[in-house]
Amino acid sequence: MSYLRRAQELYEQMVEDRRHLHRHPEVGMELPETREYVIKRLTEMGYQPRRLGGGVTAEVTGNPQGKVFLLRADMDALPMEEKSGLPFASRRSCAHTCGHDMHTAMLLGAARMLKEREKELNGTVKFMFQPGEEVLAGAKSMVEAGILENPHVDAAMGAHMIPMIPVGLGGYGTGVVSASSDHLVIQINGKGGHGAHPHTAVDPINIGVHIHLALQELISREVDPAETVVLTFGKFQGGEAANIIPASVVMEGTLRTFNEALRARLLERIETVCTHTAEAFRGSAQVTNLCSTCALAIDGETAQSVARGWQEEGLKMVLRNDKMSGSEDFAEVAAHVPSTFFVMGGGTAEDGCGVGLHSPEIRFREEALIYGAAAYASGADAWLETH
Repeated sequence: MSYLRRAQELYEQMVEDRRHLHRHPEVGMELPETREYVIKRLTEMGYQPRRLGGGVTAEVTGNPQGKVFLLRADMDALPMEEKSGLPFASRRSCAHTCGHDMHTAMLLGAARMLKEREKELNGTVKFMFQPGEEVLAGAKSMVEAGILENPHVDAAMGAHMIPMIPVGLGGYGTGVVSASSDHLVIQINGKGGHGAHPHTAVDPINIGVHIHLALQELISREVDPAETVVLTFGKFQGGEAANIIPASVVMEGTLRTFNEALRARLLERIETVCTHTAEAFRGSAQVTNLCSTCALAIDGETAQSVARGWQEEGLKMVLRNDKMSGSEDFAEVAAHVPSTFFVMGGGTAEDGCGVGLHSPEIRFREEALIYGAAAYASGADAWLETH
């Protein structure tokens, strides 16, 4: 029996898993309910799951002399209220508006199918159910905790749901496919005072304005126009009254790029510009990189080996070398081992799925669980068979 046909048979169970996770979302690195649910389900399948780096891992081994392929799903939600109108919608102040409940349910489905074919596997499939993708900390945490060792991982694959794409249609790419992300916090310190006597104070708002303008010049005057770079500041906070100069202000923003060498240079230059601009106006500035992930780079050979499995299953997975300026912390796994990544369509506007990721109104067609689980399982099986 093919993975696709078996996934169709497991559809109701995957829907049950997805809806349970959707009703009970958790955010960040601490996902106790989600983690225990995944452990319970894996244990029911015959696995011996383990807690690791805030997440869960388990393995299934056929040929013990074979290589090890890792499959990853993220489990965390977003701190926003859901407005989807679904009967199983979250009633909490957080919601699965990025599809991570779908990812987890798909990987649970794949885990069951691979366990059923355990003796036929030409190696080991390792599962990585991670927390904290939205805060760009979960993959790092699990890598640091040893997810890529014991047994050593030879290659890996992640996945993501994409709205406004027909169910049953997926895609993958090669090379760099998503941007790095650095969440920058700039603390600007001056000296507070009366608004009528600015000469007796050091105005941190004025310093912040000059820093903001100077940082935009980095993009226009120090970056090759052929490069894609985004530097956006969406938060500028300071002051409590119109006639009072505050003692400090805070700026927060994000840096995105596809070039790791350029990223490193820009982070250094941002630090220099902020520090010296503040000093020029008699103040000080400190830059903190609150959370970050590198760009996601796909290994071409790994992608091709996995895609052969998809083709044998008859899955409609299109090779497109598109780049997205959004980030994906699976990149922290791909920085250590050859990796690939696929996206799976979650339904079109005609299906009632006409809004984008992170929208409080987002919906996914649950039939996508079938194709995602089959893609996970068949891709891993095919890679092991090839290697």
